[in-house]
Amino acid sequence: MIETWKRVLVLAPHTDDGEFGCGGTMARLVETGAEVRYLAFSIATKSLPEGFPPDTLAREVRDATTSLGIPEPQLTVHNFDVRTFPERRQEILELLIELRDDWFPDAVLMPSLRDIHQDHEVIAAEGLRAFKRTTVLGYEIPWNNLRFDYDVYVQLEATHVEKKVKALGCYASQQHRNYANADYIWNLARTRGINIGRELAEVFEVYRIVS
Repeated sequence: MIETWKRVLVLAPHTDDGEFGCGGTMARLVETGAEVRYLAFSIATKSLPEGFPPDTLAREVRDATTSLGIPEPQLTVHNFDVRTFPERRQEILELLIELRDDWFPDAVLMPSLRDIHQDHEVIAAEGLRAFKRTTVLGYEIPWNNLRFDYDVYVQLEATHVEKKVKALGCYASQQHRNYANADYIWNLARTRGINIGRELAEVFEVYRIVS
């Protein structure tokens, strides 16, 4: 399925969400020649550990997406305050519609509609609303998903997971988080692979398939 996608949009509520949810899939898409655009809505300045300058995550997401093979012009970073997205959902929707009208993607990868983080929930809901005529899949962020439907498995090679780990390693400001380690990323990919009798995989919920 993903081999037919030529233009793919990744929606990341906060920088690094896209890498966690579908970093391996992004690496595979880039490898196949797809144009992948990454749209992050917040650099979470107020959540940075002490000692990091305010633009830290803006620089880290640039390095991370570049390591996945996404050129800098295909990265867009907004600066909505973290945990305020519910108050700004119309503005977010209008940004998505503007992007849709300028560059219509074949597929949109975004957080799960059942993600319990309020910012993630808004991006998922408005993403589905904006891209009504597009394939839309929700990526997995296990610590935020109390429930998740494993509808689509994207098989990965070790090189794809290696790139995902490298991308997440670009976030020096986030290395204190208990899920920000290579073992966790590899083990999750192995677990999803085992589910389908493959070595490695990432999983997605299906909200709309347009073929």
